[in-house]
Amino acid sequence: MVDLHKEFESSRLFHQARIDQRSADALVGLAAGISADGAINQNEAEFLENWISSNLIHLDDPVVNLLYRRLSDMLADGVLDAEESAELLGILYRFTGLGLGKPKPSDNAFVTPNDLPLCHPAPELEWNGRLFVFTGVMAYGPRKECEALVIDRGGEIGPGVSKKIHYLVIGSIGNDQWLHSTYGTKIKKAVELRETGAQLSIVSEGHWQKAVFG
Repeated sequence: MVDLHKEFESSRLFHQARIDQRSADALVGLAAGISADGAINQNEAEFLENWISSNLIHLDDPVVNLLYRRLSDMLADGVLDAEESAELLGILYRFTGLGLGKPKPSDNAFVTPNDLPLCHPAPELEWNGRLFVFTGVMAYGPRKECEALVIDRGGEIGPGVSKKIHYLVIGSIGNDQWLHSTYGTKIKKAVELRETGAQLSIVSEGHWQKAVFG
């Protein structure tokens, strides 16, 4: 739903931010429904591409844009082949939080979709001279303690997200703050830099902890 004529601009129930969020939530539901049977066909892919174009393309949201661009690339030749279908299925599973090995909806417990902006596969972390930035709430503990672990291993802490940063580490707690169009500014900027070719990796706290503690 898009308020093209600004009819709901002053409404407490239908102002633009609420419309955008409801549309983003609807996209998760659509993606879950389309991918629930473990297969994506041509009509489903075209429907999803058209729906995003009609409802969400105006948001300038990096995750929505990434999904839409991949759909457009796959359908550019008018055919969704088997390899593209399998890739799209994996993207939608990650987007919705459904498990890759459990295609039946009855086998899946819905979890917050929170891994699409992460690098896949996750990179091996290096320490010496590498710049790290943390965002969100870390399950390990206070951010200063997390930064101290990086420094102890020869890494450095960057002042903010820029092309000079090597890793943005996303805390495990409170990821709802960057769901859909409400991404934290650090994550959004990191995604935009990565999309323009910057050597910046976005990793989860879980991956960072494995690198720290083995």
